[in-house]
Amino acid sequence: MPAVDAQPGPFSFDLDSTALVVIDMQRDFLLPGGFGESLGNDVSQLRRTIEPLAALMAAWRAAGLPLIHTREGHKPDLSDCPPAKLNRGAPSMRIGDPGTFGRILIQGEYGHDIVDELQPIEGETVIDKPGKGAFYATELSDILEKDGIKSLVVTGVTTEVCVHTTVREANDRGYECLVLADCVGSYFPEFQQVGLKMIAAQGGIFGWVAESPSVIAAIQE
Repeated sequence: MPAVDAQPGPFSFDLDSTALVVIDMQRDFLLPGGFGESLGNDVSQLRRTIEPLAALMAAWRAAGLPLIHTREGHKPDLSDCPPAKLNRGAPSMRIGDPGTFGRILIQGEYGHDIVDELQPIEGETVIDKPGKGAFYATELSDILEKDGIKSLVVTGVTTEVCVHTTVREANDRGYECLVLADCVGSYFPEFQQVGLKMIAAQGGIFGWVAESPSVIAAIQE
């Protein structure tokens, strides 16, 4: 059983029951000129994750292990977007409004899809989620149960929102989670640091935190 150096201690996992989850690496969040930048955010804080995540995904695929992508977004009629979410932000920069890459966070729009460097390949699962967590109103639980998955290697954006929510949801459902610090990102460096500390605090209250090279080395042994 491979093990990687992690906080608060070594993380061991069975290759036959572990999936890599790549959360919301979408153009609306990561591309210059997109929705994330229009809100005044520094997208370079997210884009730094692309290179290490691409290397991890290549090694994961080479090992023949399951890889799951998620995309946050909504139906064109916004029927799955509650007012509490829809009404956040200034007018003209809300979900469903026109953006640089199409209607903001709307399924089927260019901006809703995953960045070119990390596009899914044939056979990989892509989950469209209307919320911040990957389990809410999606088929993720059924997929993991069907495939016998017990552990998740979690990557993506943003650390303190969709990554944290997904890890907390997974923890409540009994999954062991390893979050990779170089493959998750926040627009806010202070949130990145604190968010990772919160996961591994108190003996791993939500999971473990490591770096992607240690995982790549473990699955290549």
